[in-house]
Amino acid sequence: MKPEADDILSISADQIMGLIPSLPGTYQQGATAVHALLIRFAAREYERGAEIRAAENADIRALLREIAPTLALPEDPSLAISALDAVNAQLRRQLIAVHDKADAPTNKRIWGLLKAMAARRAVSLF
Repeated sequence: MKPEADDILSISADQIMGLIPSLPGTYQQGATAVHALLIRFAAREYERGAEIRAAENADIRALLREIAPTLALPEDPSLAISALDAVNAQLRRQLIAVHDKADAPTNKRIWGLLKAMAARRAVSLF
């Protein structure tokens, strides 16, 4: 079995959390707990990061194709997080430009998309 990065990070976070009671002082315990939590967040990001970004990019493109069909929209060149983030930034700039000039019903659709995107990116440890 080949361990995935999220498994390695989760096990590491658990090991760090187990050390907390043996640490002297509340500052060291608190700082260590924060680091363990950040590692746990990184594990979750590894697991869902590409899926979230690819879905966001597809959703933004779908809406822009409906409300601004003449725009040239970038496609995702790969599933690498950096590539998805770069395209996401381009699509968001285009969405902002359209949003700035949109009528009320279109603005409502854009806000609905933004709300759904925020919900999708909500941090959860479970």
